[in-house]
Amino acid sequence: MALQHLRESARNGLWRQNPGLAQILGLCPILAISTNMVNAVSLGLATVMAMILSNLAVSALRRWIAYEIRIPVFILIIAALVTVLDLAFNAWFHSLYLVLGIFIPLITTNCIVLARAEAFAARNGVLESTLDGLMMGLGLVWVLALLGALRELIGNGTLFDGIDMVVPGLSPVAVFGDDYPGFLLALLPPGAFFTLAFLIAAYNAINAHRAARASRPQARPASVAPPAG
Repeated sequence: MALQHLRESARNGLWRQNPGLAQILGLCPILAISTNMVNAVSLGLATVMAMILSNLAVSALRRWIAYEIRIPVFILIIAALVTVLDLAFNAWFHSLYLVLGIFIPLITTNCIVLARAEAFAARNGVLESTLDGLMMGLGLVWVLALLGALRELIGNGTLFDGIDMVVPGLSPVAVFGDDYPGFLLALLPPGAFFTLAFLIAAYNAINAHRAARASRPQARPASVAPPAG
């Protein structure tokens, strides 16, 4: 695979076609589970695994899947892989599994996973599709991490609340001290909408600034007159 293609896939997944900020896909988990950073990143990483494996499987089997039944077959493939992830979370991260609840099985119907299987994996090779699933998934993870961190920081004044469910013995960080009164709105559904809207606005502003800089004519250096004589 050409290095240029690798870079293009990384740029598209992490920024240009970011699922959470540009495509605005998968809003249910983005808004519902991002009350703290640990929950948001955990669900995001589960989605990354589902996207990598589903893209790989769809790309490998695409020549044997009839076009007319491709969507039901894609959903069956994704459902089987998500079931494995659900059982793995239940076995190895049971406390976190109880917190995430129904949102792990709901990855099956997450439009991000199905959209990449249909739009990319069904049309490209195994290596390219696997990379696309990885980069699109990581693009969602960093948005979830930032959204969860902002909501947790504003709402509770902490970071990494619930980290002991992933790494026993670790404790959350009280950024604003134990006497921080908290801001409940940040932890409620309206806070998720407001915070995501702020991130999308910042994303659009950065893109507009970059476009303006790119369209600005470059100043040419003044020509130096040759010395007389």
